[in-house]
Amino acid sequence: MKILFITAHRLGDAVISLGVLNGLMDRYPEARFTVVCGPMVVELFQFMPRCERLLVLEKKPWNRHWFALWKRCVRQRWDLVADLRSSLVSFGLRARRRVVVQGGRRPGLRIAHQARAFGFAQVPLPRLWIGSEVRKWAETFLAAGSGNKEKTRWFALAPTAGTETKCWPAAHFAELGQRWLDRGYRPLVFYGPGEREHAQARELLARLPEAWDLGGQLTLAQVAALLERCQFFVGNDSGLMHLAASVGMPSLGLFGPSCASQYAPAGRRARAVPAPGKEGAGDLQALEPAQVDQALLELLQQAH
Repeated sequence: MKILFITAHRLGDAVISLGVLNGLMDRYPEARFTVVCGPMVVELFQFMPRCERLLVLEKKPWNRHWFALWKRCVRQRWDLVADLRSSLVSFGLRARRRVVVQGGRRPGLRIAHQARAFGFAQVPLPRLWIGSEVRKWAETFLAAGSGNKEKTRWFALAPTAGTETKCWPAAHFAELGQRWLDRGYRPLVFYGPGEREHAQARELLARLPEAWDLGGQLTLAQVAALLERCQFFVGNDSGLMHLAASVGMPSLGLFGPSCASQYAPAGRRARAVPAPGKEGAGDLQALEPAQVDQALLELLQQAH
């Protein structure tokens, strides 16, 4: 069985789509997959079992990237075309069945909307594959950072987001981080590449000098392997938030001017913490560190 899976180019959307992808892998255990994704998220799929081909969709003027993709896929007769990009190319391919998930915002969780399109009675959760060599690298990397001390308890903070309005104040992040430093944990700070991301993280790093700055210097696979070894994650509504939830760690996502009812982190040990105010217009400044700390303590208690 041959399945073509077309997913997003942005990190958060691509991680959300792992729910449907994992569901399809469970539903069709003999199927072989061709995955189409953007260049920024290709590492999400590098350790995926039963992935025959990984096609990177590089954007071109006049949408010529879709024509290039069509040429690479048109000779194959597909048993299923699963298109989460709502692209016209899916209708130009030979397929026994095609499911094209419509885009745009709508009520309810995005991941649940995708699951319904494929007929899943229960929403399959995103589950990321991490290679054994990358896991070994993460263990060695953190051991070196801790001075090879045993049983160092790491926690992850992600202070950046796609827009600054979605960012919890750096002073709040620093206060929360200090609480857990005082409890014997050590902070890792994650953020994406580029000066814009570093600028968003700079104040937290200045306020929390004990934190290990890991922003913008690691591959996506390395970040995932490090997150997997942390005790918990706290971050803004962002791709990193979804990534943390997908590796199974206790994860809190902080929501202000975005809707947790649509984009809450999906995981058995993941929760959203909405800021005070109307959903989609919450005041992150008014979301106190003590509130987030209490939510985190409750999450960790439930996780154990």
